[in-house]
Amino acid sequence: MNIKLPQKLMLLGSGELGKEFAIAAQRLGNYVIAVDRYANAPAMQVADASEVISMLSADDLEAVVKKHQPNIIIPEIEAIRTEKLVEFEQRGITVIPTAAATNYTMNRDRIRELAHKQLGIRTATYGYATTLEELITISEEIGFSNVVKPVMSSSGKGQSVVQDKSEVEKAWNYAIANSRGDSQKVIVEEFINFEIEITLLTIKQWDAPTIFCSPIGHRQERGDYQESWQPVLISEDKILKSQEIAIKVTDALGGAGIFGVEFFITKDEVIFSELSPRPHDTGMVTLISQNLNEFELHLRAILGLPIPHIEQLGASASAVILASEKSDSIGFTGVADALSEKDVDIRLFGKPNAHPYRRMGVALAKGQNIEEAREKATKAASKITII
Repeated sequence: MNIKLPQKLMLLGSGELGKEFAIAAQRLGNYVIAVDRYANAPAMQVADASEVISMLSADDLEAVVKKHQPNIIIPEIEAIRTEKLVEFEQRGITVIPTAAATNYTMNRDRIRELAHKQLGIRTATYGYATTLEELITISEEIGFSNVVKPVMSSSGKGQSVVQDKSEVEKAWNYAIANSRGDSQKVIVEEFINFEIEITLLTIKQWDAPTIFCSPIGHRQERGDYQESWQPVLISEDKILKSQEIAIKVTDALGGAGIFGVEFFITKDEVIFSELSPRPHDTGMVTLISQNLNEFELHLRAILGLPIPHIEQLGASASAVILASEKSDSIGFTGVADALSEKDVDIRLFGKPNAHPYRRMGVALAKGQNIEEAREKATKAASKITII
């Protein structure tokens, strides 16, 4: 696939990941339209044009595509009326990675069914519920501890670890309250006693082999990533196994672009967890850890541009900067102090408002080893206060 530049790219979802992608796209002269459900979203601040719509509205999507006539549509979030993407694709607009793949991966149930039932890949034992009563029954069948989360959400929102039956109702309410789109369905899965969770950034190309970034380790709280680091000290056998699984799943989905494929790594197994068909939040560490970050890699794969070499630049880490309270007037203190240490960088996303635990920025750091890099990133993030 040989695409001429510039291209007109439409982002459906314009958060911090979309912002970094838009910057990468514009560095190669492309025209970017940023679309989201609220005004002044991060990617809108750097895009050539922006639109505020409901991406769950087929009419709104039709109107915005008709107005801007993009060559390529790039979904960045889950809450999209995916049937319209199929229509756009049939009209000759490229949807990344494909309209069918986007439809599959917007819901955890579909991608889990693809991996486990169709491809025979090891996953956690799981089940679904559409009512509290169903969730109680399935939770008891799977056993405790287990994990409950919406089938459609973003950045781990709505996820709970449930220790016993008394916590099931609370988990149900939390999952439904944080579900994206129209879904009133949750997935419950066995709790995996893992040694580490990793993200394998998998770059699927139009006319070249699938390639990988060095695995990224990450730590979560409330189902949302708090820090990530690269490289990860796991065996070469487990890295090869995770690559084998990632190729199997992404080949089944098709298309091109970067996929964030998540795995649980235990003492004896590599267990498929989830997949996002776009840059991954844990992959923000690549803004400091690689010669080509995940957003540049996503862009090159989409445009059919060569990726001759991905270089990992040594022990690196990211740590999130979280809001602690609700605010519609955002300011930051402590940035100078955070940047005073060698090999530390900061990204502030420019979100127009805050609420508790909302991700407002990320600290990035390099170190002599992973422990030092993580410590520096966490320390830098802790110095920044949102006012």
